[in-house]
Amino acid sequence: MTTDRDGTGEHSSSDRLLRTFARFIAAGYLIYLVMLFPEIVRTASFTASWWTPTSTVAVFGTGLAMAAASVAPDATWVRIAAATASVTYLAAALTWWFAWNGTPDMNGMPLATFPGVAGLAAGCAFPGWLAFAYLAAAVSSVQIGQYALRSTLVDAPLFAELVFALVLCSVFLAATIGAFRTARILDATIDATHRQVSATAAVSARAVERERFDALIHDGVLSTLLAVARQGRTDGVVQQAKRTLAQLDSLRAHAVVTEFDASETVAHLRSAATTVDEHITVTVGAADGGRFSADAVRTLGAAVSEAVRNSVRHGGDDATRAVAIRVDDGLLEVVVRDDGSGFDPAHVPPHRLGIAVSIHGRMKSLAGGSSRLESAPGAGTTVQLSWTQQ
Repeated sequence: MTTDRDGTGEHSSSDRLLRTFARFIAAGYLIYLVMLFPEIVRTASFTASWWTPTSTVAVFGTGLAMAAASVAPDATWVRIAAATASVTYLAAALTWWFAWNGTPDMNGMPLATFPGVAGLAAGCAFPGWLAFAYLAAAVSSVQIGQYALRSTLVDAPLFAELVFALVLCSVFLAATIGAFRTARILDATIDATHRQVSATAAVSARAVERERFDALIHDGVLSTLLAVARQGRTDGVVQQAKRTLAQLDSLRAHAVVTEFDASETVAHLRSAATTVDEHITVTVGAADGGRFSADAVRTLGAAVSEAVRNSVRHGGDDATRAVAIRVDDGLLEVVVRDDGSGFDPAHVPPHRLGIAVSIHGRMKSLAGGSSRLESAPGAGTTVQLSWTQQ
């Protein structure tokens, strides 16, 4: 299974809820088809010959199609299927008036049995106000048709039945819309949390690097000064002073470094992997090209470290790990692969930020950066990180 680079997309709370509702609604259509099929056959003689087979296939076919759409990679297909199912139901209810031959029936029309299910489909496809407007139109259409069929045989108050059906269906539609609204709020909260954690991690990383540089400078300078105070101008002190000055020059140059060449880039990425797992296999497929943004190399290296760290923690004791590095003109690519236990990316808890923030979040924040994760239980894990110079 694959996730997109920001760790959301098809695996967001809204999309997962939408797919669940689609399957639930499709199951409702199937149950009603089985239950109502004898009535559909019995009442076929009350309408024109074309209407019953056409409306049955159209209404239940589009309803069941929501289940198929729920497994599509793009959740947009679920909304399209839901919109089609709801519109088809209303169209069938409206065309019934043209197909009915005027024969009364005490049991009424089968279509009037499940307007609420079509209303749930509308709730998956349309904004809240439009879904309620649709529900009012659908319920009114089938209830008036029901009344027309039964009015000469049963004395039933149209207004009371219409209001009861509308209120009952509205309860379920309101719950559906509320659930989707909650899911959208959850997605927005998770996205905001990821951005905040990513920003905090970046600030922390800069602070740690600054502290390390300050410590090296402090220790080098202090050690040299103490040596001068204790030993005076000796050959050893002179050599130590030269080394300290060289170190200071190196640190100062490093602080303003904005680009790495190909060999420096490979060394940095290799170090990012081997620092976490010194036994990991590192291969370099290509090491050509000019110079690369230091920020891009460091960000890519941090994501590589996190990918290797996740593999060490969760891949299993017997897993073998490998890193493939490609450095080409204007392109950096690193693939971290293991043959460990693997996992289902769709079921990673939202509070687990290692993948979403430290890998996908880092690469998403980098202009030209992208990441892709593929894993399945028992099939290992592959993380592909790439950066293209803009």
